[in-house]
Amino acid sequence: MRYGQHAITVVLFVIGVVRALGGDSSPVLVAVVGLCFSGWYVAGSIFAARAGSRRLAAIWLIGLALVWLGLVVISAEFIWLAFPLWLLAGHLLPLQVAVVFSVAVFAGVAVVPLLKTGMTGYEFIIGPLVGGVFAFAISRGYLQLLKDARERQQLIASLVQAQDEMTGLHEELGRVQRESGATQERTRLSRDIHDTIAQGFSAIVLLARASKDAAAALNALEQVETIALDNLVEARRIVGALAPAELDEGALTGALRRMLERLSTETGIQTELHSDASLPALPATVEVALLRTAQSALSNVRIHADARRVVVNLVDAEDAVRLDIVDDGRGFDTRAWCRKVAVPSGAGYGLHSMRARLRELGGGLDIESATGNGTALSAFVPLGVR
Repeated sequence: MRYGQHAITVVLFVIGVVRALGGDSSPVLVAVVGLCFSGWYVAGSIFAARAGSRRLAAIWLIGLALVWLGLVVISAEFIWLAFPLWLLAGHLLPLQVAVVFSVAVFAGVAVVPLLKTGMTGYEFIIGPLVGGVFAFAISRGYLQLLKDARERQQLIASLVQAQDEMTGLHEELGRVQRESGATQERTRLSRDIHDTIAQGFSAIVLLARASKDAAAALNALEQVETIALDNLVEARRIVGALAPAELDEGALTGALRRMLERLSTETGIQTELHSDASLPALPATVEVALLRTAQSALSNVRIHADARRVVVNLVDAEDAVRLDIVDDGRGFDTRAWCRKVAVPSGAGYGLHSMRARLRELGGGLDIESATGNGTALSAFVPLGVR
């Protein structure tokens, strides 16, 4: 656009000089004022454009218009240099100032021939008017194109920045998810190890301590072998992140019955299991959570309760399934226990693990106990509307 403007100016200036010298104009005046116009135009095109100041550009354009007016006074042949002035006005000046400047240039085009010759013609009115409007519109359209180009460039830059930020967010989200997954997996492993392998080792220790004669020792060794084999299966299941081994042979009710039979055989504690016939098929996650809860609770009964009787109820509570475990053992002070486990330590991990596991499924754990009056534990998991 700029090169085209320069080419138009050079062509019109050369035509004006040639025609002026061929007329009755003074060659000296044409040469002097012509040099002033060309020098001012070149200087402004170089320095004003580099300065980037709209005020400096406006001063340069007004000076160029005054020199052009001197050329027009010398010879009417230079009227056609008004076209580059209209192009520059639309490009360099604010809209309102550009309109006023363009109207002033058009007035010069229309009035100067009238002052010099006392007459004018349509060629000095209609032609410059149409050409001036066209040139002004082209320059304003060029400005709009530049504005649109800058806006598109800004939009592209903002999109690239947003993409970079989104990439960073995805990486951060991936990192957080990996860390969260690792934490959940560590939590799962710690619970499974506590509820299975650790409880099995505790039972083995109790059996070893209770062996006082050869017959009892032989019976204890058989029980130790059974518990150790079960723990080995559980360890393999934990490594493979599969369901508990007890659930392979049947539903939750069957697994609870086998656990109670084993507890009764190994400790002599009387056990009872009551399961509602209306209990629906449970999701694997619910069965695993309730089975682990029962394992941990019955291990506590074996190790701490000194109980003679344990009753387990698996209840269909319409919108939930509830597992109740009640023993007649020594019990404990729940308020003192809460104060004790409020300080981070290994104490009470089993009960906390049970509660946390159930809460992950939207359930919970209630405990009622008092010293000398046994313990009642109730675990529940919601099943939704059926």
